[in-house]
Amino acid sequence: MASPDAPALLSLRGIRKSFGPTEVLHGVDLNVRPGEVVALLGENGAGKSTLSNIISGAIQPSAGEMMWQGATYSPARPKEAIEGGIAMIHQELLLLPHLSIAENIFVGRYPMRHGRVDRAYMEKRASQGLQRLGLNISSKRLVEGLSTANQQLIEIAKALTLDAKLLILDEPTAALGGAETELLFKQVEQLKSEGVGIIYISHRLEEIRKIADRIVVLRDGDKVQEFDSADVPVRSIVEAMVGRSLERMFPEIPSPGEETLLDVRNVSASDDSFSNVSFRVNAGEIFGIAGLVGAGRTELVRAITGADAIASGQVFLKGQEVTPRTPADAIRNGMVLVPEDRKLQGLVLDHSIEENIGYANRQSVTRSGWITKGWVRKFAGECIEKFGVKGQGWQDADEMSGGNQQKVVLAKWLARDPEIVVLDEPTRGIDVGARSTIYEIVVELASRGIAVVVVSSDLEEVLGLSNRIMVMADGSPQGILDRTQANDVSVMELATQFN
Repeated sequence: MASPDAPALLSLRGIRKSFGPTEVLHGVDLNVRPGEVVALLGENGAGKSTLSNIISGAIQPSAGEMMWQGATYSPARPKEAIEGGIAMIHQELLLLPHLSIAENIFVGRYPMRHGRVDRAYMEKRASQGLQRLGLNISSKRLVEGLSTANQQLIEIAKALTLDAKLLILDEPTAALGGAETELLFKQVEQLKSEGVGIIYISHRLEEIRKIADRIVVLRDGDKVQEFDSADVPVRSIVEAMVGRSLERMFPEIPSPGEETLLDVRNVSASDDSFSNVSFRVNAGEIFGIAGLVGAGRTELVRAITGADAIASGQVFLKGQEVTPRTPADAIRNGMVLVPEDRKLQGLVLDHSIEENIGYANRQSVTRSGWITKGWVRKFAGECIEKFGVKGQGWQDADEMSGGNQQKVVLAKWLARDPEIVVLDEPTRGIDVGARSTIYEIVVELASRGIAVVVVSSDLEEVLGLSNRIMVMADGSPQGILDRTQANDVSVMELATQFN
């Protein structure tokens, strides 16, 4: 850990930022020394992203001053920050699917030789970055078709090739499993030993205690707490973030009914990502699916909801064989999927909240074959109020925090009154307060007799929410654990049983 007396790499004093008449940062101070990890925590909307974007040159502050390596620092654009030695890994994936991994890693700064792009050097450096993160993929292959987790690792590899002196990591493990996260932590420790300063943003509070040296908490644009060590109770961190005492994170889980609503029999994927998977989910049951990245969890739930092809096997809903070939088949039969990537798969970001909700509920906003703005506004307004979305219906989805975006995705599908709800990573990248709200929604669905399937990389989440948990490894189910049997040890033992 860096010495407390070491001069700061980066120093912020009185940073303010206003968007129109609204001030979102209120005079924030922050120091980052060489070789230390400063965790920057807060709920969605606390100001973390705004502060990070100011440091990385994406936006300019309204007031305050910044010093970088002892000199005045005021980047006008991200390129200036990168050239100065500051790099940011964004939570949102910014890769170009039609380019190769190496091209994505070096986009905008291609190495040149004799007037041409030096592809051999570029692909070699890219491969080295991938290997450091344990990603055994050719740097020549296209990004298109890669899993969300692998794309996140490529974003991290991209930053490693910059040889930056300060890294801003925004939710770097949101899409990663345990093994990938440990590899990232090893890289962070190596970077610390090389004198690199790191600002680490995450909603996974347990990992903060493993990786951070200090913790800075923002709330509503103010710095409200600074812990000189990360060795503090999670409860203390959470209470600083939300400004209130938290009694419990997970609501009481109801007991399921006896009627089987979803019956999956021996399904296999056309791309071999999973094979011979069978399970049942009863009315009012929350059925968790756990496993490491690459276990086939997302591929499985996409297949049973018609988003991807099933090579063999059957899906029964309420005793009737309805194996869906398209998402419309599943929706028509009362089964909906909330996908893992809300930005790419769940929302049309540059359309309004009202429009996003209306797209999934044409039957409720149509009169005599016509859709009117008035019907859409009325219907969406009721959904916004019911699910506690913080925003106006006319706002574009990309103007909202991650937690509120997730609530919109939930609202648009739950408004259809489905009998089976499949949630893939329902709280990825959202804050503690929003997580609690979504957990309450999940439990409320189960209490109404709806069958809920939850896929999550967050082991605490899947343990806290589920009546039963199916653990997958290498595309195959390794066992189904009852709530009384499931704990972090029993789940991980099954998750690491590879074929």
